[in-house]
Amino acid sequence: MIATATEVRTLKFYVNGRWEEPASGSLHPIRNPSTGEMIAQVPYANADDVDRAARAAHQAFLKWREVPVVERAQVFYRYKDLLEAHVEEIARILSTENGKTLEDARGSVRRAIQMVEVCCGMPSLMMGYSLDNVAKGIDCQTIRQPVGVCAGITPFNFPAMVPMWMYPFAIACGNSFILKPSEKVPLTPTRTAELFDEAGLPPGVYNLVQGDKVAVDALLRHPLVRAISFVGSSPVAKYIYQTAAAEGKRVQALGGAKNHLVVMPDANMEKSVEAIMGSAFGAAGERCLAGSVLVPVGEAAGPLLKLLVEKARRLRMGEGTAPGTEMGPLVTEDHRRRVIGYIEKGIAEGAEPLCDGRERIGEREKGYYLGPTIFDQVRAEMTIAREEIFGPVLSVIRVESLEEAIALVNSSRFGNTTSIFTSHGGVAREFAQRIEVGMVGVNVGVAAPMAFFPFSGWKNSFFGDLHAHGRDAIAFYTEQKVIMTRWF
Repeated sequence: MIATATEVRTLKFYVNGRWEEPASGSLHPIRNPSTGEMIAQVPYANADDVDRAARAAHQAFLKWREVPVVERAQVFYRYKDLLEAHVEEIARILSTENGKTLEDARGSVRRAIQMVEVCCGMPSLMMGYSLDNVAKGIDCQTIRQPVGVCAGITPFNFPAMVPMWMYPFAIACGNSFILKPSEKVPLTPTRTAELFDEAGLPPGVYNLVQGDKVAVDALLRHPLVRAISFVGSSPVAKYIYQTAAAEGKRVQALGGAKNHLVVMPDANMEKSVEAIMGSAFGAAGERCLAGSVLVPVGEAAGPLLKLLVEKARRLRMGEGTAPGTEMGPLVTEDHRRRVIGYIEKGIAEGAEPLCDGRERIGEREKGYYLGPTIFDQVRAEMTIAREEIFGPVLSVIRVESLEEAIALVNSSRFGNTTSIFTSHGGVAREFAQRIEVGMVGVNVGVAAPMAFFPFSGWKNSFFGDLHAHGRDAIAFYTEQKVIMTRWF
């Protein structure tokens, strides 16, 4: 249920199958970014809270791993049905605490449900393989077994979808799980945890604790936690990876991005601009797959920018749950100030603002709004061209050839995603083959893989070996065992 202006909900932890209030610790406000009003309060876990959750998760794991995988899958069939029945409710909670439009929120909830759908097939996904007579009278087989207690640390921008990149796969594989979601958006993961409990999951298999760096560090160092999954900024991803790996844990740490959108002169401009608008300004640019550098090639720049600026200026900002809203606010006032700082930095370094989002701040009396910003004449060495802004800011770097565009993209220290817009199959193939980025789109603004493919970031966009969801997730959340057998 969403708290109203007269009802401020105090959230709890979910540990060992029970909702509980922590014994100590202050409460922190959760605000609706569309209005600035406080809608909830959340407690932060300390090391003792995390220890209690880890011990409960470990005891639950010892039993859960013995449950046949076909029986584990039944929980996910029930969970999927519950999520389907509550899509609109979850989307409205998400939009209220995050600020993104209801359409965006619904889409992300649908992606979350897709993860659960895939996990319903775990009896097939966890299969090993075998070969008779690898030597005379000796057979060999592989099996996959769960690793133990797993933990997830997730960001504010997708509070339904990103946690479900993690815990459904881990739990369906036979592990137990502790989720520490972003302290900015705790309402969505709380509601999805309530539904998971309703699906009949045994106590302790899934646990939810709220908190900040204190809780994160406790998870990274707890001896019972065997695997850590993280999504967030690259500096924090690197810290998570180094800290947890030093403790002997498995780690998949997804970091930030600086994603380039390359537009060839032969591209369908109307369709390309539509995709670029969604990529750069959808979810107010608060996505690790958001396009943040536009690279028009040769004569593509003129018609592309003319149409893009026209559409950006007409973009309707407003409360995420309001009909007709095309872009909501940023998540907090602090984050809005940070993004404004990048706009000021771009102007100071000589970029030309074709569309300045600061001019639209006054359109809304309350909330953390910032209009779309488009910079032209950006050079590759500028701050706005190199650093992740995580807001509705698009930097335009003009190039003269495909070769120059590929070199520009490959020079980035990030490697999350990139897209090319063209009508030429040979150009698209060459781009896809040569580009040093983990996810590539062809005439697709946001190249987000479906649940059965991995989220395959490269370079400083990912720290680890096995990526989120898809087959990589099965491998990450299981140990592979090889059994050699001879009978006399």
